[in-house]
Amino acid sequence: MAYTLVVGTRQWSSWSLRPFLALSATGAPFQTVVIRLRVRPPAPVTTRDLILQHSPAGKVPVLKIEDGGKTQTVWDSLAICETLAERHPGAKLWPDDANARARARSLSSEMHSGFPDVRDQLGMEFASTLPLPELREDTQKQIARLIAAWSDALEETKGDFLFGHFTIADCMFAPVVSRFETYGVPVPPLVRGYMDRVLALPAMAVWRKGAQEEIAAGIA
Repeated sequence: MAYTLVVGTRQWSSWSLRPFLALSATGAPFQTVVIRLRVRPPAPVTTRDLILQHSPAGKVPVLKIEDGGKTQTVWDSLAICETLAERHPGAKLWPDDANARARARSLSSEMHSGFPDVRDQLGMEFASTLPLPELREDTQKQIARLIAAWSDALEETKGDFLFGHFTIADCMFAPVVSRFETYGVPVPPLVRGYMDRVLALPAMAVWRKGAQEEIAAGIA
């Protein structure tokens, strides 16, 4: 079995970061293919053209699984993470406890479908430091919800991560951690400690190096 993860420009692609962290957490070897985002007409080959070579959905990330001479394609960040959790139970990408697992899934899905104003005003600029813009009321409310959700989980589990050990819930929120770091969003000490641990993950360092290389090359 062999994995290939197709991702977007690492400086910008929050959705790609999530399965990258999950796949890294399994310990399984994998190759990474990076698609340059924001390439549009009149370029002869656009971003969408490049992604369609890997998935009919036309979006990144995409996980390709070579197994027994067959290739399975999985797309969407959360679907990829769920697939990895099934294939690598030893990685414990979901909590063992059923109640904690349900809560982790709920938080992950909330992140997957929500927080539009945070996404809009605090865009992913992974390896950059930028001033905090004047936040809209809805953005402030969504930031408060994120901080409350993280604080509640950390206070309950008393662990390094939201559910004790590193899980898919942490993968889903890692891009928000990076956004808060980029824009210097003020957070309480408990959340600051959590952010520091996420930012210190080896896989985050690998992603950061890739983002820095993209900036140096002028493609991000």
